Amino acid sequence: MGKPSDLVQGTLDLLILKTIALEPMHGWAIAKRIQQMSGEVLQVQQGSLYPALHRLEQQGWIKAKWDESETGRQAKFYSLTAAGRKQMDAESANWSRLSAAINLIVSEA
Repeated sequence: MGKPSDLVQGTLDLLILKTIALEPMHGWAIAKRIQQMSGEVLQVQQGSLYPALHRLEQQGWIKAKWDESETGRQAKFYSLTAAGRKQMDAESANWSRLSAAINLIVSEA
């Protein structure tokens, strides 16, 4: 399993934005979705996830509200804001550009 330190700096923010773009989710569900979507390669620890969620909320890219989870417990659900969607699109484009450049070097070297 990958560790958060395995991620390129700033990648966790993009992963979170992409994950909640589909639907509002609470923290545990976000971490689980990232793990599942990565084919079990990436495992986001709570110590990395919640500071990132707080930072994204402070920047106005996500918003949170308390609601009942699928287990009947109260949980903070995070959703994307309009500013967050713009940020996600910009970061996605940047990620595509960077990963293509890295792939060129790795495949040619």
